[in-house]
Amino acid sequence: MSRWSNAAFGGLVTGWIALSAAGMAAQNPGGSPEARKVKNPVASTAASIKMGAQLYQKNCQFCHGPTGLGDGKLVPKDMHPANLTDATWDRGSTDGEIFAVIANGAGPEFKMKGVKGRVSDTEIWHIVNYVRSLGPKNAPR
Repeated sequence: MSRWSNAAFGGLVTGWIALSAAGMAAQNPGGSPEARKVKNPVASTAASIKMGAQLYQKNCQFCHGPTGLGDGKLVPKDMHPANLTDATWDRGSTDGEIFAVIANGAGPEFKMKGVKGRVSDTEIWHIVNYVRSLGPKNAPR
């Protein structure tokens, strides 16, 4: 192989590795070390939780249910939304991990679509604060 061929092949391999890593990260956007490090810039106040509840009702309750039990009325077939009130948070329980799942969706099949692009980051943080008010009180923030 010529130098150019070797360089092109090396670039293709490097690109494939990068795409594979991105794909693996996208399969589980919550629960990642990167998301775990992200701190919530919105204080968990009564006003934030109220705003988060309104945004949740508009964007999330169809699948997760009005109180977060995972019993929404419009759940697509073969989909099992998480119970947001229990102590088991499979995709991570820190604010950053919860933000990542709400924003980007839940992989690997992404039946739960993310709200990024439809809802601002600040609004997502309000939803995080609301979801936290439903879930385990002792989960790491």
